[in-house]
Amino acid sequence: MSKRVLLIKLTSMGDLMHALPALTDATHAIPGIQFDWVVDEAFAEVPSWHPAVNQIICSAHRRWKKQLGQSIFGGQLSKFYRQLNHSDYDVILDAQNNIKSAVISGLRRGKIHGLSKQSISEAPASWAYRYPHDADKDQHAIARQRLLFSEAIGYDLPQTAPDYGIDRSLLQLPDIELPERFLFFVHNASWTTKLWPEPHWHALIKQAAEAGYKVLLPCGNDEELARAQRLAQQHSNATALPKLSLSHVGGIMNKAAGVVTCDTGLCHLAGMLGLPSVSFYGPTSDQLIGATGLNQQHIIASSEAFSCAPCYGRRCTKDGADSEMSDCMDSFLPEQVWQSLTELMAKRC
Repeated sequence: MSKRVLLIKLTSMGDLMHALPALTDATHAIPGIQFDWVVDEAFAEVPSWHPAVNQIICSAHRRWKKQLGQSIFGGQLSKFYRQLNHSDYDVILDAQNNIKSAVISGLRRGKIHGLSKQSISEAPASWAYRYPHDADKDQHAIARQRLLFSEAIGYDLPQTAPDYGIDRSLLQLPDIELPERFLFFVHNASWTTKLWPEPHWHALIKQAAEAGYKVLLPCGNDEELARAQRLAQQHSNATALPKLSLSHVGGIMNKAAGVVTCDTGLCHLAGMLGLPSVSFYGPTSDQLIGATGLNQQHIIASSEAFSCAPCYGRRCTKDGADSEMSDCMDSFLPEQVWQSLTELMAKRC
């Protein structure tokens, strides 16, 4: 009988992708192992890409929080509870390790594996775990996930490079006519401090045009769509894409000659696909969460000019300033980015 694991990892896009190599490790170590994955409904496509995932159990904590009365009395929470506790598992693993996921873990009957309080930022979450495991906070998130899975499930930690193990056939193209040669510029991020200034994007789009490339600009919400449209309207070679599913975005990105991206979920998708990709790390650390895979180039804030980086701040306070935009992100010049991207594309693995 194959081993069955209940995996609790809710958000966000990049964090979910960080767990995929650990699933691949487990499938190599234990043939036939299957995972049921508890994930936020907004990101349910990501687990579906890995063949080891059997069932996806969707949470909707954001919607439940906004509509608490309806969620309780309308039966949504009770339905989720029944789904969560419907099956028996050999291992129950909380790989999110924060308060939000610990609440879900508390709803699940059984003894939960997770990281120890010394190994996570939200230490109270560890109270939900019967089996705590240690992982160095200074390790990259993918390495921490691989270690946690190996210890919780019970196999030797592989020393191989991360293998995301996804089924690429699930990244399908939408019904959109694509240019023959195009670049994919991910201009959005969850924090304003992680955004690259729009004038820099304009300069980079112009350089792409001079090299004969079209540029596609994705979006995930109305604010990002408005930015994409602002950028595209000044360049005949740029197009603002409509809001698309993650699988459709992945299908389009997989056809791109190269990617430039802020530190956001799609940078990890580019790493997973091995696309020539330049990603920005100003207020965040590439050592902990940098896009991982073939053909990746990280541009990081100079430690000499920005001793405050990485600050993980949602406002830039360098030299007493108080700004939504980061000085360190502004320091990444379009010429530098274009040179890095063209070099990656020329020597693509």
